[in-house]
Amino acid sequence: MKEEIKLFGFLLLLLFFIIKINVLRGSCVNIPCSFDVDNTHDKNLDNSCKAYWSDSSSFTSENAKLKPTKEMTGDLTKKDCTTTFNNASLLQSAKYYFRLECNNPLKFTFTQAGVDISLIAAPPSPTLTPSTLEVEEGASVSLTCSSPAPCWSHPPALTWSPNLGQSQETLQENQDKTKVKTSVMNFNASHLHHGNKISCTAVYQKQDGIPDVTAETSLTPDISYSPKDVQISISPSAPILENQKVTLTCSSNANPAVENYTWYRADGDQETFIGTGSSFNVTVSKVKSTFFCKATNELGFKRSSNLQINVQCIKRQTNSMTKMTFV
Repeated sequence: MKEEIKLFGFLLLLLFFIIKINVLRGSCVNIPCSFDVDNTHDKNLDNSCKAYWSDSSSFTSENAKLKPTKEMTGDLTKKDCTTTFNNASLLQSAKYYFRLECNNPLKFTFTQAGVDISLIAAPPSPTLTPSTLEVEEGASVSLTCSSPAPCWSHPPALTWSPNLGQSQETLQENQDKTKVKTSVMNFNASHLHHGNKISCTAVYQKQDGIPDVTAETSLTPDISYSPKDVQISISPSAPILENQKVTLTCSSNANPAVENYTWYRADGDQETFIGTGSSFNVTVSKVKSTFFCKATNELGFKRSSNLQINVQCIKRQTNSMTKMTFV
């Protein structure tokens, strides 16, 4: 082995990416790998070359821990040693090294770099970008959910709840040649989304007969909007007598909260300002019984519908005298 390193150590230039990969137990994993040799040894890269992996820096093809077949390995003649292990049970949490052996003098163990494999029982939670959402109603929103894809042939399935708009999925490659599954959901922010959780779920398939496993990440959007659903309630409710005092209450849904409530009496086309506050006391009469309110925050205002109070007239008793004449 020492003679081999001495013979080829100055001839080989390693382009292998030093990476760390979290592998879900029972799933598969792709190890991105590439290498280079001095151009004088390109002729030795032929179909006889094979790839081997081990968690020891001193090993040969005979005592290699992992011996992938050609179907599991990239094209070694093109210096691609990317390797797929379809069952992670072959692996253990360790640092693995790659060895190239050909049926010629080209034999070398790449000990200057390796890949750190960590077996995990549960997948990591997806990443949401942005992690918080604070926008005004009507704004165009783009949420990105991403989750690592250690097994390229079976990347995680990403789902949104609720599904608020169109989403597009891609399998992207990181700088270290690992891959990540992403889903981008685009929608317009609505006051209906405010305070309601938005979640992204990653579903990972397993190959050892165990049911699929999931991981979820969520956020709660803060959507600012002008007042909505402005309504008036009255106390007492009924019956209302003429010249009786009643309490009118104006309510609204708004974010930020309503800063000011204003009250008006409506008389045909005329609108008369009569007071402020969420509650207002007023004496009603048969001819002055229609009211509305306005709710205002920093984003705008909205008025309620007209409230027509059904006022009952007070019955007045009258005394009458009958003049009688006796004959």
